[in-house]
Amino acid sequence: MSKAHPNIAVIVGSLRKDSINKKLAHALERLAGHRAKFHYIRIDDLPLYNQDFDQAYPAVATRMKDEIKAADAILFVSPEYNRSMPGVLKNAIDVASRPWGTNSFAGKPGAVIGTSSGAISTALMQQHLRNACVFLDIFMMAQPESFLRYHEGLIADDYSITDEGVAKFLGSFVDKYLDWVKRFIA
Repeated sequence: MSKAHPNIAVIVGSLRKDSINKKLAHALERLAGHRAKFHYIRIDDLPLYNQDFDQAYPAVATRMKDEIKAADAILFVSPEYNRSMPGVLKNAIDVASRPWGTNSFAGKPGAVIGTSSGAISTALMQQHLRNACVFLDIFMMAQPESFLRYHEGLIADDYSITDEGVAKFLGSFVDKYLDWVKRFIA
C-alpha cells in the first residue's frame, strides 16, 4: 500500500442496518478524502470464538484475519453497550487475534472513536477497548479522545457533518489519526 494513502481497516462495532457508528465511520472516510483508503471489515458472519477451531479456522474467520493483516492501520468505530464494548466487537477481536501466535493486529497503529446519544457517549467502551489493545500490540492513538454525542441529523445522508464545530473537531481527529498512522508506515 502506498505510504501516502494508507489502507485503514475499519471495524464498526454495531451490526444495525442504520447504525449511527457506521454513519460516523463513513463521515470520517469522507473527511479523510483521498489521503487514505478505508476498508470495512465484515464481522456479522463470524462464529463465536471457540478454541476448538484453532487447528482449522473457519474460512470467514481467516478472511477477516487476512484483511486485517493486509491493512496498514486499524480504526475502531463503536457504540457502547452496558458500559463496555459490544459483544460482536469483542468476538471479532478474539477471532482476529487467535490462534495464539497469529495475532492479525500486532504492531499496527490504531484509534478508537464512537458515538451515542447518551451523556457519556462511548467513554467506557473506549477505555475497555484500549485495555484490550495494549495486549493485542496495537499502538493506539491517545489524543484526541472523541466521545461524540449523537443527535438526529448530525450526519447527513451524504455523510457530511451538519454541525460546524463537530465537523472541525472530527476533521482534526482524522488529521491526527492519519499523522499517527504515517509514523508507523513511513
